Amino acid sequence: MIRPAILAAGLALLAGSAQAIDYASVARNAILFETSSLQARKLAIIRPGTPVEVVVTSPDLQWVKVRDPSGAMSWIEGNALSKQRTVLVTAEQVAVRREANERSPVVFEAVREVVLELVSSDPSGWVKVQHASGDSGFLRSTEVWGL
Repeated sequence: MIRPAILAAGLALLAGSAQAIDYASVARNAILFETSSLQARKLAIIRPGTPVEVVVTSPDLQWVKVRDPSGAMSWIEGNALSKQRTVLVTAEQVAVRREANERSPVVFEAVREVVLELVSSDPSGWVKVQHASGDSGFLRSTEVWGL
C-alpha cells in the first residue's frame, strides 16, 4: 500500500512538472523526418500554415519534434517553423460567425483541412479566426485542431 505522504509528494512533483502545450505553425513547405537528421528517413512533406504541437526542441534549436494534426510524431528543422498560431479545420464544414454566438450571421464557411490564422480563444469554447482572404469571425474550438 502506498503511504498518503508518498502519494501526495509524487502528485505534487507531477503537477509541478506539468507544462502547457505549445503550438507553432509550419512557415514553408517542409519535410518531416523520422529522426533529427537530414540523413534520416523522410516521412512526409507538410504544407505551410499547418499547426503542429511542439513536443521537444533540440538544445541547439536546429530540430523540433512535433505532433502533426494526424497525431503522428516526427522531426522538423527548427527554421521551418513560425510562432504564428494557426488552426486546422477538423469538421466537414464549419460556419464562421460574426460573433461568438450560434445565432450570429455567418461570415464565411470553411471545410475540413482549411488552415485559419488563430486570432484569439477564450474559455467559452469559441475561437476567433482569420481566413487568408482577410475575412474573420468565430467558430467552436471543437471544430479545429491546434489549440
